[in-house]
Amino acid sequence: MHTHHWDTSVGKYALNSDIKLILVSITENDFIDAKNIKLVAVQYIYTMSTQQTVRLQADEVEGSEALRIDSERASQLVDALNTDLAATQMLYHQLKKHHWNVEGAEFRDLHLFLGEAADEAEEFADELAERAQALGGAPVSSPSAISEQSPVEAEDENVYDIRTSLANDMQMYGDMIEMLRDHVALAERLNDPTTAHMLRENLIEVEDAAHHIEHYLEDDTLVVESAMQ
Repeated sequence: MHTHHWDTSVGKYALNSDIKLILVSITENDFIDAKNIKLVAVQYIYTMSTQQTVRLQADEVEGSEALRIDSERASQLVDALNTDLAATQMLYHQLKKHHWNVEGAEFRDLHLFLGEAADEAEEFADELAERAQALGGAPVSSPSAISEQSPVEAEDENVYDIRTSLANDMQMYGDMIEMLRDHVALAERLNDPTTAHMLRENLIEVEDAAHHIEHYLEDDTLVVESAMQ
């Protein structure tokens, strides 16, 4: 038994000359000698490697047989999750913007808080995307789709004073709180306790962050009035 070995740019392959290989449309009566079989294999592999296949349309939801959630229920859940995901991505970018640009006497505390809040938003976005995928959907991912599907709107590119920035963050958090409460209820109605639990756990963190910002915006301070003049 004689074996031919070769290397190609797409990997290493070994073919046995005593085994009939059907690489392309080769009938039993076709003959390919050992010298030409390499070329046929490489051409076939190149064709396979350059094919583009859409495995799932962006607006398609298959559901999950493993999770026992049919496509009708999954479609409603994925739509809600993608709305949450788009909003969370918008929140993440706004928090990072304020994390980068904060200045003033409270710089350190606010810089750290905003950085941690952005990290939490990023983690939440990852959980939302993975759950949407598990339910047989395609997580919203492109910037244009995120902007279109987000129910919240981020502030523009201008850099505002920190009180204005925090007020904008609190507004976005408030909108997300209402949205998450609605989607927790939706998941429960659709008998998906796992999604409901995930959203409820993250709702707690979102409410906590909003509560902290509300405290930052209070007018109470240890700085005496004379020091501010």
